[in-house]
Amino acid sequence: MFKRRTLAAAVIGLSVMMAAGTVDAASKTHTTTDNDTFWKLSMKYSISVDALMKANPKVNSQNIYKGLKLNIPVAAKQAAAAAGAVQKTVAMKATEDASAQTITAINGKEYAYSKSINVQATAYTAAASENGKWGAVDYFGDKLKVGTIAVDPKMIPLGTKLYVTGYDYNGLPQGGMVATATDIGGSINGNRIDIFVPGVTSQAKSFGFQDVKVFILE
Repeated sequence: MFKRRTLAAAVIGLSVMMAAGTVDAASKTHTTTDNDTFWKLSMKYSISVDALMKANPKVNSQNIYKGLKLNIPVAAKQAAAAAGAVQKTVAMKATEDASAQTITAINGKEYAYSKSINVQATAYTAAASENGKWGAVDYFGDKLKVGTIAVDPKMIPLGTKLYVTGYDYNGLPQGGMVATATDIGGSINGNRIDIFVPGVTSQAKSFGFQDVKVFILE
């Protein structure tokens, strides 16, 4: 995704969904597909990329192709428990009280909102390839950080405080987060937002396209 920092500028959101491989739990191996990367596998098995690289020292992390047998440095029982924990965390969501126009975050904090919007979300990073000559800053020149959201200013005015919920991504607060509309992009039009995520472009691509709900906070 290439992001420019003027209202007429462009951000190209190319996102792909993660593809799962096959698992041989008994031998702790994973048979790769063409779409696998160490990052995707670290997400799948709830282990670090560094642990995967150390367990597969002869594998070029930049050349993962279909049919490779990779060692997964966790026991099957541990992997299942970790996967279950991730699913349980993701299941935690903020609760909305439409009659009172409030939303309660999973930490118990309550926010008043004026309206809610269902939008489609993508993700971008601070990578130079995504931000061009403007660098890793938002429309106002502030450093990109978790909570930075790119919007269509005609839909959501710049500077608006938001609460975003419904996404599924390891690297963002689970269940929902308070954010601010401080960035824009040429392809972010109408019911679209682009969420800044930490990491590199290959990680952000695993976000794909997700349907999320945005609350305009008062």
